[in-house]
Amino acid sequence: MHALKKSLKITVFTFAMLFIASLSASAQKTTIKPLFPGGKTKAFVFSTDDGPVQDRRLVALLNKYQLKGTFHLNSNKLNSSNYLQKEEIKNLFKGHEVSVHSMNHPGLSGLLPAEIRSEIFGDKLALEKIAGQSVRGMAYPFGNFNDEVVEIAKASGMEYARIVDETRNFSLPNDFLRWKPSTHQFGKAYYEAKNLENDQKELALFNNLTTDFLRSDTLALYTVWGHSWEMGDSDAKWNDLETCFKQIANSKAVCALTMIEVVDYLQAYKLLQVSETKHSVFNPSTVTVFVSVDGKTYKIRPKSSLKLPK
Repeated sequence: MHALKKSLKITVFTFAMLFIASLSASAQKTTIKPLFPGGKTKAFVFSTDDGPVQDRRLVALLNKYQLKGTFHLNSNKLNSSNYLQKEEIKNLFKGHEVSVHSMNHPGLSGLLPAEIRSEIFGDKLALEKIAGQSVRGMAYPFGNFNDEVVEIAKASGMEYARIVDETRNFSLPNDFLRWKPSTHQFGKAYYEAKNLENDQKELALFNNLTTDFLRSDTLALYTVWGHSWEMGDSDAKWNDLETCFKQIANSKAVCALTMIEVVDYLQAYKLLQVSETKHSVFNPSTVTVFVSVDGKTYKIRPKSSLKLPK
């Protein structure tokens, strides 16, 4: 009898272990991967600085192709010669993002802490009043920053800050307050006056990078930065930029996002709560999140759970 009880215990224990192992194996087979809004595999961000009058033409071009821009503005330069007027900001950037670029565009790392905060937080307050929208991110003037500037930016309410060092790839930012763009809008074309050979080389690199983005078969974020004043009145340069926009707009795999929309979306994805067996996913955020589970696309609404097939 003792041996029989012992045998039954072993059998029950073995069954339980096998059952747990089967659940573990099932969970391991289930792979949850992020997708961008709309279930897209690619996202395009256009980040541009300063607020020159050429932004009017840039906004018109973005709107033409239903793309979005993040416009980093210097509030104290608005209303100046060759800059936008304060009264046009609200309507001009409707559907786009207004972001901090400091009040006066100094190199922030050379300032006292109180001056750094004044430049960043002062610009945030002024732009929120002018644009009538929440301002939550920035681009460092000249791409100039250090650890102190980053900490002050964070304390001033900045949730992201773009720098100018390029990745030349489509990876997600690993530090939102040191956000590296993929590339400048034309690579390094036009950096040197009358250097046609270099211009053609850099434009080819930029165009090839855009093509690589569109052909990518993995999750890809293409962050392009620049200034609308770089095009000036050159129709050739504007046409080059329009060619890029048209290619991106024609791809059904791409969604257009502002920088703060990227931040909000990726933060919402990180908050997803997944059951141990990976058969249920809860979205506690206020953002609709799309995921790929074993190659199939699922939509998880805010404050809702998604039941996955077992």
